[in-house]
Amino acid sequence: MSDLDRRTTGGEDEPVRFLTQDGQLIRPDLPRPPDDVVREGLRLMLLSRALDEKCTILHRQGRLGLYAPVHGQEAAVVGSHLAIDPAVDWLVPASREQPAMLRHGWTLDRLLASLLGRIDAARIPDDVRMLPRQQAIAAQLPHAAGIAWATSIQGGRAVTLAYCGDGATSEGDFHEACNLAGVMEVPLVLVVINNQYAISTPVSRQTRARRLSDRALGYGFPGVTVDGNDLFAMYEVTRQAVVRARDGQGPTLIEAMTYRVGFHNTSDNPSLYRHPSEPAEAEERDPITRLVAYAVWAGLLDAAAVDAQRAEVRAEVEAALDQALSYDAPRPEQIFRHITGGARDNQPDG
Repeated sequence: MSDLDRRTTGGEDEPVRFLTQDGQLIRPDLPRPPDDVVREGLRLMLLSRALDEKCTILHRQGRLGLYAPVHGQEAAVVGSHLAIDPAVDWLVPASREQPAMLRHGWTLDRLLASLLGRIDAARIPDDVRMLPRQQAIAAQLPHAAGIAWATSIQGGRAVTLAYCGDGATSEGDFHEACNLAGVMEVPLVLVVINNQYAISTPVSRQTRARRLSDRALGYGFPGVTVDGNDLFAMYEVTRQAVVRARDGQGPTLIEAMTYRVGFHNTSDNPSLYRHPSEPAEAEERDPITRLVAYAVWAGLLDAAAVDAQRAEVRAEVEAALDQALSYDAPRPEQIFRHITGGARDNQPDG
């Protein structure tokens, strides 16, 4: 990476940060995303929050299965994904990267169809370079390294952007993927969403490492820790990592320091393992509030326009839900529909 971390405020141990909580640049010489990127980022973050709210309600009504909200982590996901090109690059999500999957080309109705069990409608289109969400922690990472290796062998400029949580860094698949990525110098950008908990296990019980980004050094490639609630910092650091990858300089690990404000998923009760003051304090660092403050200050949007956008994305979620509900309800035999080989071909349709 560049000397970016030396151009931000704070001590050596501080994450890379560009924006104050009230939406001001820490220093005027720091880079900022183009205005259209900021607008796109804010809309995606608002859409993600609206989707979280709706899916939580649907689960409580018994109409939807498990759902993992992005609440509090929106800037980490959106800011990093804004730095890649969905038409060229690959996306390998973990389990709560909904806004990145939407920007990459999986439509909102298909995403909701997947949560509703509409298997055929949920299928990722062939022209969308994205793997499905992965519920088995870290199991997607060897695939991400393999995709990046394959694209480098093919001689293209595609980069693979992969996500995982802090808990994934305690898994063997994480080690194997990072080791292969480093040895083969593959074009992989790995974003570790450090939301402080692997379900109910705090980071302090997972590792004695000072930073999860330090682990990259053992695999021979750069690691950097970023304020995951700062869309500007996430965008710029990821953009630099993507440039490195396209230029054949190998992988980068980005640790996004953030906080999972809500539950791990809708079956979780976080009050059993964390103090109620934690999410309250995290809400004061809300990434959407920070970006709205910048957008208003910079004249990109006013408060009324932000309110209108909130209403628009809620309506978009409702329309996509109606579309998803119109698709065929799942049948038991459909579980075999997309399995390759004779099992798929021999299954009856009805």
